[in-house]
Amino acid sequence: MERKISAFNSILELIGNTPLVKINKITKNFKGNFFAKVESFNPGHSSKDRIAIHIIEEAERKGILKKGSTIIETTSGNTGFSIAMVSIIKGYDCILAVSSKSSSDKIDMLRAMGAKVYVCPAHVSADDPRSYYEVAKRLHQETKGSIYINQYFNELNMDAHYASTGPEIWKQTNGQITHLVACSGTGGTISGTARFLKEQNPNIKIIGVDAYGSVLKKYHETGEFDAKEIYPYRIEGLGKNLIPAATDFEVIDEFIKVTDSDSAHTAREIAKTEGIFAGYTSGAVMQAIKQLNEENRFKKEDNIVAIFPDHGSRYMSKVYSDEWMENQGFFDTQAVEETHRIQIVKE
Repeated sequence: MERKISAFNSILELIGNTPLVKINKITKNFKGNFFAKVESFNPGHSSKDRIAIHIIEEAERKGILKKGSTIIETTSGNTGFSIAMVSIIKGYDCILAVSSKSSSDKIDMLRAMGAKVYVCPAHVSADDPRSYYEVAKRLHQETKGSIYINQYFNELNMDAHYASTGPEIWKQTNGQITHLVACSGTGGTISGTARFLKEQNPNIKIIGVDAYGSVLKKYHETGEFDAKEIYPYRIEGLGKNLIPAATDFEVIDEFIKVTDSDSAHTAREIAKTEGIFAGYTSGAVMQAIKQLNEENRFKKEDNIVAIFPDHGSRYMSKVYSDEWMENQGFFDTQAVEETHRIQIVKE
């Protein structure tokens, strides 16, 4: 009798079903039980794998994507990597308009995955012809047979997480989750996950994490888009200078803002205490939890799930670079002395 080889047909079959991991050391003096949904276990090392496969396969089902098509997208890096990965397997060309705020690691990874990359200035308005939104639109118009994913205004962004991330967390917590804490950029991850969880239990608190320099928190609280809120910040994939249609503000209970510096230090703390090599936005989520704990927002019996969106390898030239941290002014003298653990041995 012939034995079958146990193997996946392609790397795309590994998307989803990421683990829920208990956070132990950072939260040892906190009230509540804390868990990380570690999305770096996706094959593309981020939660964006979920939307890439969902949106592309939906376009195939509708006949929008055909052999020889080109996929175009705006990205801070992770979505682009996921789209490039899916495009390789499915045989599509991939063009990406990337924010200059994205780490050089991310941009190099996109090129390594065969994508054509246009790096666009980060600190311009969304309607500026140089912005990555407008560059992607122009490339779509100029490229015959292309589709523009447009994750910021695509309902399928939310649908992907409604169909996967939400049900996974509900099942993994056996329905005992009391709080979800997640970053909000396009808003697809938090919105889709929250929609599912709120349908199961409307009492679950959904907390979005926003950046200083972003308009999301004020818009959620007032319904007002305030351009005065906008100024440059360093965290990638978090916050926005526009209001994404892929964000369902109705299912988010509140937003909390975190600083660039605190988020960077907390990302490094996650690696050194929990052994999870997490990205910058994961640091932002954990920092938000710290701030909520300081406000005594959790009870002993609460079960808090934090979505860790991506992997620390995407930030080697940023938050995991002592030089970059120093250049941003994120270290004081003592911190520098404690952090520089490399000893050079003279020959």
